[in-house]
Amino acid sequence: MSLFSLKPTAASLVWLEPRRVVAGGRTWPVDGPPNEAQLAAILQALPPGPTSWVVEDLWAPSLLARDIVALPSGTEAQDTFFRWKFNGSLALDTPHTVQALALDDGAWLLAGIPEDLRETWIQTALRLGRPIHRLTPRWLTLYNRLAPGQDRPGLLLSLCPQDDGYTGTLAAWGRTLTLLRQWTDPADLATWASERVEPTVAYLHRESRTPQEIWVWGAPHWPDGDIPHRLLPSDIPAQESL
Repeated sequence: MSLFSLKPTAASLVWLEPRRVVAGGRTWPVDGPPNEAQLAAILQALPPGPTSWVVEDLWAPSLLARDIVALPSGTEAQDTFFRWKFNGSLALDTPHTVQALALDDGAWLLAGIPEDLRETWIQTALRLGRPIHRLTPRWLTLYNRLAPGQDRPGLLLSLCPQDDGYTGTLAAWGRTLTLLRQWTDPADLATWASERVEPTVAYLHRESRTPQEIWVWGAPHWPDGDIPHRLLPSDIPAQESL
């Protein structure tokens, strides 16, 4: 019996990308989502306790929905509606578990992950005494660290290197998240700049939401342009505050 119950204040960070998993200050090479044996070895190297997972954007895709006029009543009906909206909008082949977050301007941020993958991760982590406290797409982790401290519109690129370029996410904000786009087809950085970022900036300019700065994660450099850019530090901490 104890007079005080102290809750953990930090979780071990598990950072998952297609070619690597970074956890506890170590890096494990992988080829796609780690299998159960790889995952067990990674988690057993961490101290027992809660874990916070940052997941490759395309393994946990996201959707910014602005065309939801009304929701059905009841939590179960709403969950079913959000799954239908998410899977239908992204034309997904496998069922995804979906989380919905209401934004200030009436939009909804929907984030999903394949049901089987999520269940495998949750059960493996729980069995090994490293339960998942938080599971977040990489772009959203970067956005949450970056955007709240900015007092002017900005644009974030969350990139992942592939054999023939980069896949990833573009997120733009003003007072809140205003635009979200994801690309599964790799492209080099020059193509990202000319065919993905520049048309997006032109659209945001017409909406009077021109980004004042571009923040880039996952690339060693970025082409110079009219808007200043910054490369985000690539170091990944061993722990994250709860």
